[in-house]
Amino acid sequence: MAGGVIHGSGRGRRSQRYRPLSEINVTPFVDVMLVLLIVFMVTAPLLTVGVPVDLPETEAQMISDPQEPLVISVDREGSVYLQDTNIDLEKLVPRLIAITGSNPDAKIFVRGDRAIAYGRIMEVMGLVNAAGFKKVALIAEMPRDKGSSKQGSGG
Repeated sequence: MAGGVIHGSGRGRRSQRYRPLSEINVTPFVDVMLVLLIVFMVTAPLLTVGVPVDLPETEAQMISDPQEPLVISVDREGSVYLQDTNIDLEKLVPRLIAITGSNPDAKIFVRGDRAIAYGRIMEVMGLVNAAGFKKVALIAEMPRDKGSSKQGSGG
């Protein structure tokens, strides 16, 4: 008699206990997303570093534009780089035309080391301008000492 009661109530509990879960466990997904976020936060500043160029300082206003421009760099030795790739001056214009699709409104920034002769930078800018690109700009750094003295005199 007792065996029949236990046997009947045991089956009822088993069917309720082994019912599949209908909830999604998002904890592993959140863990992976947090790890990826940290990885991207660490590597993003390293990706913006390109050709090492010692930029001159200026007090001009910063340009804030969401569109990513093409960057041409001229290093201390006078070598020309398109983005991070070393390129001959003769191949610069055809490569720019191929990348931009002959778009004259493409934004191109020229970075030149402060130790390089001004003529070399103008040679690069002249080639880019002669190729029909209208939006060419020079890149410089903000002065370090003047920026800190302005902050100190504000109070």
